[in-house]
Amino acid sequence: MKIMTKTRLTKNRLLRETKVFAPKYSKMVFPEMYGVTDGKAVGTFIEHKFREYLSDKYQFIIGNSAKGIDFPDLGIDIKVTSIKQPQSSCPYKSVRQKIYGLGYSLLVFVYDKTDDHKHKTGRLNFLHTIFVEKEYTADFQTTKGLREIIENEGNTDDIVAFIHDRNLPIDDIEANEIAEELLEKEPTQGYLTISNALQWRLQYGRIIQVAGNVDGIHNLLN
Repeated sequence: MKIMTKTRLTKNRLLRETKVFAPKYSKMVFPEMYGVTDGKAVGTFIEHKFREYLSDKYQFIIGNSAKGIDFPDLGIDIKVTSIKQPQSSCPYKSVRQKIYGLGYSLLVFVYDKTDDHKHKTGRLNFLHTIFVEKEYTADFQTTKGLREIIENEGNTDDIVAFIHDRNLPIDDIEANEIAEELLEKEPTQGYLTISNALQWRLQYGRIIQVAGNVDGIHNLLN
């Protein structure tokens, strides 16, 4: 008997399947989601459903805590968030992530959850499904300010002062190193809002607004 091998998952296939998954699962009801208000629990549920959906067709490496992201071979991480407060946490690796980006792309599912009290089921309606290419995952205000300094003929001192004004967790030596790098090549404009913390806090309001209208931020439901 011939053993059928699954197709290897690629970035393009992942995005194509996302466009099918989100509308399909928005129409479904889930008894196990009835009354669930914990955003982390909802996010885990959606991620598991999506991986199950993909694994029926494709072979891919499943991420774990050591690898850090959901699709390590594709350099893509899944983020699931409620429309009521579109944000999530993210492992902190380096202050450079706020300037140069996270180092991987994001696939962001934004849902609105409703409960049917009569039938005791929950529905997860995906309002936005957005793909953010890794080059655009830096902090919006940080990159905007740095780009303006460079375009206005700012020097190393100006950039270091700006970095410290932003209260980035960084010492003078690394701040100067980054300033010199930025004068060689200005950063790409990022579109996330990244709050300083032991874990980055990513906020998605802006990417919801600009998805499909700027480079690198793709609205997969249109």
